[in-house]
Order: sequence, then C-alpha cells, then structure tokens
Amino acid sequence: MTSNGSTQPLIEKLAGVQPAEYITVGVSAPQDVAGWVVEEAQICISVNGSELATFMASPRDLKPMALGFLANEGIIQTLDDIRHLHLAKNNTCVDIWLHDTSFEKPRKFIITAGCGGGVTFDDLSAEHEPLTADLRATPEQLASLMREMHLGAELYQQARGIHTAVLATPTQLLLQKEDIGRHNCLDKLRGAALLAGLETEGKILLTSGRISSEMINKARRLGTPIVCSRTSPTSLSVALADAWNITLVAYLRQDRMRIYTHPERILDQKDFES
Repeated sequence: MTSNGSTQPLIEKLAGVQPAEYITVGVSAPQDVAGWVVEEAQICISVNGSELATFMASPRDLKPMALGFLANEGIIQTLDDIRHLHLAKNNTCVDIWLHDTSFEKPRKFIITAGCGGGVTFDDLSAEHEPLTADLRATPEQLASLMREMHLGAELYQQARGIHTAVLATPTQLLLQKEDIGRHNCLDKLRGAALLAGLETEGKILLTSGRISSEMINKARRLGTPIVCSRTSPTSLSVALADAWNITLVAYLRQDRMRIYTHPERILDQKDFES
C-alpha cells in the first residue's frame, strides 16, 4: 500500500511512463490506485545547428525518431548522409549534422492532423510513383500480426494512452515502436530500420492509429505496400493509397476488416467479385 492507502503497481516502471495516482469509479466502491501515465515532452530536432522541427512526443527512442523523420521527409537517404548525431543532455533535443553543409530548412511546412502535433515539409498533393512491390498476405495473417502488435506494446500495456506501430512480414513482426503521436511511431520505425540495416520496402506496416494523409505519405516513404490500422482512414488517405498502389486495410480485428484499396494483395480475384 502507498502512504495514502492506494494499491501499488505490481510491475516495474518502464522508460516512457510516470507514476500517477487516480481513483477508479465503477460498479463497486471508488478505489485509490497507484498506476502509470505515459510521459510527454516537447522534442526538438536541429540540423546543422538550426532548429528544423519541434513537436510533442514520448521522450524515448529519440535518435531513431530524428533519423526517421529526416528520412521520411526526404532530407536524408542513408546513414552515410549523417556526419554527427547528438542527444542533448536534457534528452529533449536531437542535434544532427549532415555532410551536406549547404542544407537549408524548407520554407514551407504543414501542421498535420497527427496527435502530438505533427509537421511535414512534404507536399501531400504531389504526384509520386506507385509502389510496385509484389507482396501478399491473408486476412488471417494480418489479424495475427495485429494481435501480436497489441500484445507487444509494452507502454500501452502498462499505462495505456499511447500509439504503437510495427514493421512486419506476413509471418513475423520485425520492429515495433510506441509514441503518443502515431506519426512519430512511423518515424521511429524508419530510424530504427536505418540503424539496424533493415530494408523497409516491401514490408507490412501496422498501426494502432488513424490513417490520415501524412500517415500514408510516410508509408509511401517507407515503401510498405500494405498498411493496416485498428481504426479508420480519411478520405485523402484512401485517395492517396489508391493512387500510390498501397493496399489500405482499416478496422482490422480478429475476424473482420475493411479493405479500402487494392484488395488483390489480400483476397483472390474470385473472393471480391462474388
């Protein structure tokens, strides 16, 4: 018991959560609980000594997130583009120095619909080449991957209130990252893949969050031809997925899903023509 009589959590604190006491109210009497909430911080990414972007995020896996953000924005292509990477002592700012000393911050940026306050410098209305990866997965495989993603979300399991995303093959989870911003999860995945030397092209992307235009744009940057979510897409994300030859699956549950674009990667022709 804590000093005020609340019940102590039985699990060890993870990086990225903070203790919090609250009162549960339900069918039984109100109860004091010593639990957890996810940590949130204002994160800064600077390039060549100049601030590039500031947004709210989970202060965990910041180096992969910064690398992934630069890659998903098309600012870097490989780790060879990086001359130096440094996490400031306050653990809230990542300083990156490029070999390209002539880099200038793009003048135009877009505040996105991403939770946590996303930002992108990419033109979400621009035309891009469709993805051509030959990848197929069954509905059962996708449902199994989504279940594994949920079980592997350690911060969510401890404190709730956080998104998760994974990079996978049809039969195996390869990388998993969590953040308060669903778009940050994709940047963390891209950065972790760069650091691990793992190709993201031709893989499956699964996320707990809504698929909006900036999410499908990051998926295109990742080169993932199948994108799955537990929740909904937006009209623009459906249009972009269709144009970029991305199979968009939403409301993915154990026994049901909605396939919005390019169902041929999931179903046989006879299945969706009957």
